[in-house]
Amino acid sequence: MQLVRGLHNVKDYHRGAVLTIGNFDGVHRGHQAILKRLVECAAIYQQPATVMIFEPHPEELFNAQQAPARLTRLHEKLVQFKRLHIERVVIVKFNRQFSNMSAEEFVTDLLLKKLGIEHLIVGDDFRFGNKRKGNYQLLQRLAKQHQFELESTDTLTEKDQRISSTAVRDALAEGKMELAKQLLARPYSISGKVFHGDKRGRTIGFPTANIHLHRCVSPLSGVYAVRLILDEGNGIQSEHQGVANIGRRPTVDGTRQQLEVHLFDFNQDIYGRAVVVEFLMFIRNEKKFSDFEQLKGQINKDAQSAREHFNH
Repeated sequence: MQLVRGLHNVKDYHRGAVLTIGNFDGVHRGHQAILKRLVECAAIYQQPATVMIFEPHPEELFNAQQAPARLTRLHEKLVQFKRLHIERVVIVKFNRQFSNMSAEEFVTDLLLKKLGIEHLIVGDDFRFGNKRKGNYQLLQRLAKQHQFELESTDTLTEKDQRISSTAVRDALAEGKMELAKQLLARPYSISGKVFHGDKRGRTIGFPTANIHLHRCVSPLSGVYAVRLILDEGNGIQSEHQGVANIGRRPTVDGTRQQLEVHLFDFNQDIYGRAVVVEFLMFIRNEKKFSDFEQLKGQINKDAQSAREHFNH
């Protein structure tokens, strides 16, 4: 899969594409349906299946405090794109200068002149250009004028519920991990590298693997039964069961959100190793304990709940 980071890196040899545009946060089943259709069309046109995404998300630029929690970081998104056979990803740096581009310029200068699109697939609620003035009706007019094919996608539903990034966030916020899994077609997961923490967990018999979240806000908070997938190199992975806390660790007056995973029957040194943590069952909300003995007793209960989940 080819990455084009920034519009200044779009070269003449990148011209010619079957394209879709969006945020694709979570790469849920609705997104997957669009990307599958994109790959089908790309095979017909014999052009690369190309996805255009924006970094940061526009809402993070204009309203950072109110921007929704990211389901997937850029790296996690790219992993899913590759799995779905996307050939090229154009990552547009979303800043105020780019946001001032008019809707017509976005199509004529970027999509047509720079990328040379032949077929565009977007939702019929797609908005683009300065002040989001561009819409599907404008695309229809420009497609006819400039002779490129335009295709709209239907919203996928599950039991009358729209499959969307918001629906996934809501499921995660409510601890409905099985529903989130249905919407995503995979367990919700967070990836990252294990770093050295303060090692307090060792002192109460629960050593943890600590993983930076690298996001402003996490869509998860609390204690979960998890599966950790460890990259062993050479395409080999190993799976390990455990219990995880994601939050600010109020008992030790933590301030930054952090993911801590205690693995069952495991004592390898995995500092610096790449891992994926799959969240399988919500156990409880994060809470502050008066001392470490109370915390230790609760972690024992959490670990038992997680073990029971895996033994079913």
